[in-house]
Amino acid sequence: MTTTEKTPTTPTSPAALEVHGVHKWYGTHHVLDGIDLSVRPGEVTVVLGPSGSGKSTLLRVINHLEKPELGHVSVGGEPIGVRRHGARLRELSERAILRQRGRIGFVFQNFNLFPHLTVLDNVAAAPVATGKLTRDEARELARELLTRVGLGDRTGAYPRQLSGGQQQRVAIARALALRPGIILFDEPTSALDPELVGEVLAVIKDLATSGTTLVIVTHEIGFAREVADRVVFIDGGRIVEQGPPAQVLDHPRHERTRDFLAKVL
Repeated sequence: MTTTEKTPTTPTSPAALEVHGVHKWYGTHHVLDGIDLSVRPGEVTVVLGPSGSGKSTLLRVINHLEKPELGHVSVGGEPIGVRRHGARLRELSERAILRQRGRIGFVFQNFNLFPHLTVLDNVAAAPVATGKLTRDEARELARELLTRVGLGDRTGAYPRQLSGGQQQRVAIARALALRPGIILFDEPTSALDPELVGEVLAVIKDLATSGTTLVIVTHEIGFAREVADRVVFIDGGRIVEQGPPAQVLDHPRHERTRDFLAKVL
């Protein structure tokens, strides 16, 4: 893999992602409590926080895998899962929501590959299903993406024949296949053996330097320090603190952030 110098974002760039006043409950549990977040194009945002703080739920709300009870999410200025009707927002059809999800890549903790499909067909499936590419076009793109993540020689393999790190790299290639405007990563290394973590992080670093807009939930503090433009610390469903890595990780302002970092560093 090759890396290039990252083009810096500027405060005047239009937002690639905006989360507006999002609340989410599971029963009586207030999982997200008024989240506001804006991510510029090409920005790498790393989300940290203790277990149960709402990090993964936030990603699922962004992709509308979970519907917020209050607030909404916009990607590239378009509300996700809803449409404006005067001053109100109305829920879109599931088909329309699926089309919108094609603009948001999602890499899960546990890969979620189709076990009955080859690596090549796992990556090619979504562009064909959404009508963006023909089968031949999608398979050609899949070969290019698998080469990019270092798996150009495993196109005919099945997921069960790959290591966990290789499966996660396939999942990243699959997310890229729809040419999304933003990619969400939900603890992408948490299901991996320690010796396999580095190969996945290397692929994500390559994306980070290429100008891809990324939102990454992770527990890898060193990785966050290296790739993030901004670190967001969430606790109790609220954004407690956010800013450049040097500020949040080295000089946190909030006591809760300091307590968390003291336990994980």
